[in-house]
Amino acid sequence: MDFPGALRERRTRRRVSQLDLALRAGTTQRHVSFIESGRSVPGRNMVVRLAESLELPLRERNELLMAAGYAPLYTESSLDGPDLAPVRTALDHILRGHLPYPALVVDQGGGLVAANTAFDLITEGAAAELRGPGTNVYRLALHPRGLAPRIGNLAEWARHILARLGHLEELRAELAGYVPEPGPSDGLLGFAVPLRLRSPYGELRLMTTVTTFATAVDVTLAELKLEAFLPADPETAEALNKAAAAAASRAPGTR
Repeated sequence: MDFPGALRERRTRRRVSQLDLALRAGTTQRHVSFIESGRSVPGRNMVVRLAESLELPLRERNELLMAAGYAPLYTESSLDGPDLAPVRTALDHILRGHLPYPALVVDQGGGLVAANTAFDLITEGAAAELRGPGTNVYRLALHPRGLAPRIGNLAEWARHILARLGHLEELRAELAGYVPEPGPSDGLLGFAVPLRLRSPYGELRLMTTVTTFATAVDVTLAELKLEAFLPADPETAEALNKAAAAAASRAPGTR
């Protein structure tokens, strides 16, 4: 990777001027200009400061460091390894604690890492190859053999998913081909767009929240997102409680 070009591309993509970057990083615009033109070779600390000032993800910070000839600063642990065992415990606790409402954990590309049992109601009826650990939740949401036939506001909901996929150009192009032309907005909550999903318990109207590990210094951990669904009305809350009770009655050992 060409470091001057890589720095310039990331700065331009974030619409940050050389002057703004220099002020954030505690240097001069002249120095930033010299770095981007290759006339000046930055030290390791300066590369880190520039990457932090651009608020780059940890993976991209490592890429810039390596492009400049330095070792990566941030580790990338296996989620199954001992170092992240406390993380797995915490995620499992959060997923179970969110019941009877659905919740899941995804990686940077939308790969499903984990989900609670209530998420089964969301994926019900989807093709087997589109659901389960390791599959892509964005493809599951918009694919014709996924959730798409059950979503009452597909075009509107799809816009919000596609807007999150700017860093995944190939996936975004694929999913955009599944989405109908958006019509007039309908069924807004006044502050958010709900997911309107048909289910055996009636139409569910769900809001979503996304949580990340704000203080992460490990690439794997920094890229995890916990997505939780919340009922947007009392009817949905009641339906989710009924679904949870029915699932519990079917569990082995349940009378």
